[in-house]
Amino acid sequence: MSMERAEIQSLKMPMQMVPERKSKEAWVKTGYIGLLTLFLLIFLIPVVLIIINSFKDEAEFYARGVLSLPLKPSLDIFREVWQLVEFDVKLYNSLLISTAVALLGLLISVLNAFAIGIGKIKWGKFILAFFVFAMVIPHEALAYPLYYMMKMIGLYDTKLAVILILSVLQSAYGTYLLSSVFRTFPASIIEAAKIDGCNKWQILMIVVALNKPALSLLLVFYFIWTFNEFFLPLIFLVSNANQTIPLAVTLFQGQYTGYATMQSACSLLGILPCIVFFFLFQRTLTQGLVAGGLKG
Repeated sequence: MSMERAEIQSLKMPMQMVPERKSKEAWVKTGYIGLLTLFLLIFLIPVVLIIINSFKDEAEFYARGVLSLPLKPSLDIFREVWQLVEFDVKLYNSLLISTAVALLGLLISVLNAFAIGIGKIKWGKFILAFFVFAMVIPHEALAYPLYYMMKMIGLYDTKLAVILILSVLQSAYGTYLLSSVFRTFPASIIEAAKIDGCNKWQILMIVVALNKPALSLLLVFYFIWTFNEFFLPLIFLVSNANQTIPLAVTLFQGQYTGYATMQSACSLLGILPCIVFFFLFQRTLTQGLVAGGLKG
């Protein structure tokens, strides 16, 4: 009888531990949700204040304070800032440079990664280490030699200079990332393609077609990084007609320091394209991250 009681108690113990384990998991999930909510509020509070004060005039801002809602929301301040900044020109420059850098940088990254990851070129690991080293070099250290190089070849103060520089610099990260992705590409598919008579360019097209999520993710990253780039455009884009949105917003805020509502409107116009871009390519980001996690 004692043996039977011991067996019954041993069977009851795991059943009693299940509710305790579930309760602990529920507390952990609640803690994560609370922490994420706190981070979200810390991020959203400045954005909400910018939006609220963008629809006020200066008199209402100084009379009612930062936290008050606008009594008569108006878009007049946005029209004034748009004309002062020449926002349409700056937006066109940012979109042009960001799109060109994303496409050219992705092309360079794919060709480099294909040669290192699948082509198995000689000294491939040494070349990959060179790209890793290039990733950690600060842009400030490259500004001086790049400035004189662009002066010598006549590309200084042109959008092409920024496109070429950022494409090469950002392709270092893309080469490192795609090399690890291509290295895990099934060799059986490549061998089958070779048997069918495919050349290297056709094999490259097959590899690209089967790695679209990773390439799309890298394309989105390149675009966002370039769109928000400030230092190199500050060095290489001097004329007002070539400047990008981050430069225009910073210069405007320095010129109109005492105008709080105008600065809020200018900041909102500056971050709005990134928000729109994020919502447009949210699915691409999710698919790329999930595909990268599954391969990892």
